[in-house]
Amino acid sequence: MKKLLYVQSYTILLFTFSLVKSTQAQMSLQGQVRTRTEVRDGLGNLAKLGTKAAAFTSQRTSLNFGYRWDRLTFGVNIRDVRVWGQDASSINNADGSKLFLHEAWGEIILANASDTSFKNKAFEHLSLKIGRQELLYDDVRLLGNLDWLQQGRRFDMALLKARKRGWQIDVGAAFNQSSDAFGRTGTFYVAANVPSTIANSKGDYVSLPSDFVPTTSKGGAPLLASPLSTNGQNQMFKSMQMVYLSRKFGNTKFAGLFFKDDFQKYRLDSIGNASNGIVYGRRYDVNGAHSRFTYGAMLTGLLNPLAKKLGKITWQAFGYLQQGKNRDGQALSTFHYGANVSIQQGRLSIGPGYELLSGNNTLTPDGKDHRFDPLYGTPHKHWGYMDYFYVGTGSAAGGLANAFFKTKYTVNPNLYFTLDFHHFALANDMKNGLDASAGKLNRQLGNEVDCIMNYNLNKFTNLEVGYSFLKGSDSLEYAKLGTIGQTKRRAHWAYIMLNIRPDFLTTKVTK
Repeated sequence: MKKLLYVQSYTILLFTFSLVKSTQAQMSLQGQVRTRTEVRDGLGNLAKLGTKAAAFTSQRTSLNFGYRWDRLTFGVNIRDVRVWGQDASSINNADGSKLFLHEAWGEIILANASDTSFKNKAFEHLSLKIGRQELLYDDVRLLGNLDWLQQGRRFDMALLKARKRGWQIDVGAAFNQSSDAFGRTGTFYVAANVPSTIANSKGDYVSLPSDFVPTTSKGGAPLLASPLSTNGQNQMFKSMQMVYLSRKFGNTKFAGLFFKDDFQKYRLDSIGNASNGIVYGRRYDVNGAHSRFTYGAMLTGLLNPLAKKLGKITWQAFGYLQQGKNRDGQALSTFHYGANVSIQQGRLSIGPGYELLSGNNTLTPDGKDHRFDPLYGTPHKHWGYMDYFYVGTGSAAGGLANAFFKTKYTVNPNLYFTLDFHHFALANDMKNGLDASAGKLNRQLGNEVDCIMNYNLNKFTNLEVGYSFLKGSDSLEYAKLGTIGQTKRRAHWAYIMLNIRPDFLTTKVTK
């Protein structure tokens, strides 16, 4: 009840502010209702033999308030995410809620060259953005808001943003804690969304301590893979520091990134005993953290000399390294590189590309972790729309080689079609643990085709219809699930998404 009253009061306050007229400030208020109806038969992982396709509708409802003054920018995004039918038509207090605060930040303007009232002239623009916020950089490959996911992604952090002589320099930092309760000591951090109870080895449900993350459930079935990807899974850093640097030189843009994230150390522990039931897990009560360093650069450009003959040509090349230690304390030595080209002629654009994310050679391990983790980006945009890699369903230990060809045809400003093809393979050799005589797995994982139609019904409403097909191999099944011959080889996924985003302060009502 208190939460409901708080939300109602806050919403009324936002509408009240939006009605205030001021010549010195600008306010915005946008809403969003985004529904996505899906039919899934192998999305994220190959489906088991004999299983039926799943179908459901999910919905994101959002209210975004913004305020801009010459020395302050302010933003709040309240978001609700649910699956249709997930709640009964009449719910009680025990059902809980999925209403959450997606963004809430303030940005203080410290310098502005176009405003003579500022005494600070060292920067053309300097500001401090603090609070819950999204990170959006370059093609959201490593840092993005994961907008395809209804919940999205955001960070609680401080971000200092500066511009000087064409350079953009962003410096960010975050420090996460699980609670601010009285009596709490130390800075131990549990980097996961942990249930309050779990079934032990005997099938009885037991309560979990606040600093304990279970790794096995009833029968010893693993709950957490190791090492865990931070991208799209329920893992979070204890602290992070980042520096982003970019500048445009003619038709070429340079963007460099340094990102350090630190993970709380833990020790292996258990709850209960073998006779009455036991749960194995990780206890996050060890001083110190494991630090991971990711750094590299991206170049994007436009080839004007060839534009008259071939059309508009854009290109991209990038390379990143990852060193330090993963969240389990294992030494890291990884890399990620790739390049792609897009040729646009009239309404049609086409483009090939290739990228590689390093992985472990499980035939001859050397004690280091060679799996590149693409940080906190938007995997859905880069590694196939069926989300088989670097999302919540995990990724292959052998890494990923992705050769792709993308096409887009624009019918008019309101309608376009895309057709993408991906060929997936392992970046490194993996041992076939089910067949010793076979030695290693075939590196070929499979092929995926993604088809999209995108249409703007009106100024505030967009309709997107998609279909994807994946033909997987035995290697894909083993790399993802540890089995061979127990899943369907062909996966299908289709969806219809309606996105309604009205701007309440600029919409004119007409008869």
